[in-house]
Amino acid sequence: MKTQPLVNTPLEVSRIAYGCMQIGGSWDRSLMTDQTKRDALAAIRTALDLGINFFDHADIYCRGKSEEVFALIWQESPGLREKIVLQTKCGIRFPGDPDESAPLRYDFSYDHISHSVEGSLRRLKTDYLDLLLLHRPDALVEPEEVARAFDALHQSGKVRFFGVSNHTAAQIALLQKYLKQPLVANQLELNLLHTHLLDEGIAANQDRPAWSIRGEGTLEYCRLHDITLQAWAPLAGGAVVGNFAEKPTEAATKVAALVADLAREKNVSREAIAIAWLLRHPARIQPIVGTTRPDRIQAACEGDAVELTREEWYCLFIAGRGDRLP
Repeated sequence: MKTQPLVNTPLEVSRIAYGCMQIGGSWDRSLMTDQTKRDALAAIRTALDLGINFFDHADIYCRGKSEEVFALIWQESPGLREKIVLQTKCGIRFPGDPDESAPLRYDFSYDHISHSVEGSLRRLKTDYLDLLLLHRPDALVEPEEVARAFDALHQSGKVRFFGVSNHTAAQIALLQKYLKQPLVANQLELNLLHTHLLDEGIAANQDRPAWSIRGEGTLEYCRLHDITLQAWAPLAGGAVVGNFAEKPTEAATKVAALVADLAREKNVSREAIAIAWLLRHPARIQPIVGTTRPDRIQAACEGDAVELTREEWYCLFIAGRGDRLP
């Protein structure tokens, strides 16, 4: 597995990261089964064996069980903590928390950020987080509150570096104005069937495609400010490799067929082509692979060794966006 620097930090991270969202099993309040624990450890071991050293969490994943089950790896590898990069996210609050009338909401208050980090540290059984990301933009964000929380967490040694997730360029700029720490990562949905970040640069000031292009310039902003782009759902839940959960769109059908053709031509997995498409971009995008199946983790990691030509990349891009270029 090739590595790349996480800019504005001393960290060297694997080009592909492992996303731990589903390793906790269920999203209800039930206890984890022994099988869930075995499956989680098998997935983590596979990622480690393939050279992945970057693991992505969030406080809400499986209601905290994903962080909790991950900590079992310390029993097998006591010296592992210093060799890997642990990232978690906070800011999403479930409906019914703390009372039945509370809706799903986002919370970047000092108290919630601080409380969330303490919970993640406890579940992960670690003294510090390498990265903390703010999960989804809080419409009621008070940047001064975020800055106060980040200062306290950084000074205490509980969080080394900070970033955001699902944030636009303007939202990042607003936060950064108040922060002493640089925001070093932005995790966003990006895959062959969700090309919005790329479409902004292609379709701005055009009549096509039919959907609205706001022109936020988020991808370009992150490149300008050395903010690593992390791609969540890089396989679109399996749709880009032909594993459709529902009737596919015309674009999804075309993408899956083209991915399959290129995989046969290059003698690699279909997952490898979809991951290689992200890695081919000069922004050094870091895909977050979230499958719990060891065989699919391995298939995705094949993408680290696949080189796509400019023409192959654009063929996939055009198929995925479902429209010709301007």
